[in-house]
Amino acid sequence: MSLDLTTRHPATQQIMQYFTYAHLPGHLQGISAACAGLALSMVDRLPDGPELTFGLRQLLLAKDAFVRAALGESP
Repeated sequence: MSLDLTTRHPATQQIMQYFTYAHLPGHLQGISAACAGLALSMVDRLPDGPELTFGLRQLLLAKDAFVRAALGESP
């Protein structure tokens, strides 16, 4: 992730750690990266607060579901 999160609220910093994807197999990285890109874009554009945190949490749930959906596909 290329956005500097050091000045962001601790809740924003904490949830963003779950959008990393380098540890995933190659065929899953693209799916996770798309969600990570959206998360970074929202953090870059929006102020910290409960709605940002909630939105990121919902996106994280969606990302997890998308990755699980891709697990059945061949690499």
